[in-house]
Amino acid sequence: MEFIKGPVKGNKQVVDVLVNEGIQAREMLVIDDQGQNLGLIKIHQALYEARARELDLVVVSPDSKPVVAKIMDYSKFRYDQQRKQREMKKNQHVVDVKEIRLSPVVDKHDLDTKAKQAIKFIEKGDKVKISLRFKGRMIVHSDQGIKVMEGFIQSLGDTVVVESAVKMEGRQLFATVAPKPTK
Repeated sequence: MEFIKGPVKGNKQVVDVLVNEGIQAREMLVIDDQGQNLGLIKIHQALYEARARELDLVVVSPDSKPVVAKIMDYSKFRYDQQRKQREMKKNQHVVDVKEIRLSPVVDKHDLDTKAKQAIKFIEKGDKVKISLRFKGRMIVHSDQGIKVMEGFIQSLGDTVVVESAVKMEGRQLFATVAPKPTK
């Protein structure tokens, strides 16, 4: 019995596909290497056909009734799949969450500098978490902190979409902005 094993997850090996003698179905719908339907045939006859063509018998749809198998060069098929996965991985962008910290008594120039930094993060495609911490008795003037946060978000312009609005958690205000989706 031959199982082709996939990536390791924890202590378990994940079985990707069933190949040749690893196939447990007695009958299956078989498609040859040219794409022709050979019909519903028994496992030993399907293996004979695959070996006669010097190829492998691979189950492509194990959940269907009857099981669907294809005669193909399995090593080439697996190589093509790995190449496609590498290509997809190369093209994907991981979105990071960057944080900008503000103060309720921040100066206009400091606010502009932090806004420029946030715009750089957003242009790279990252999300920005804006936080404002109240120290000591500043918490009494939480409305001032909310004004600072909303002004900061407005200073970022139309390039952002607000994912989570300004909200208070303990002694901190939080908001999250993300780049506007491109069409």
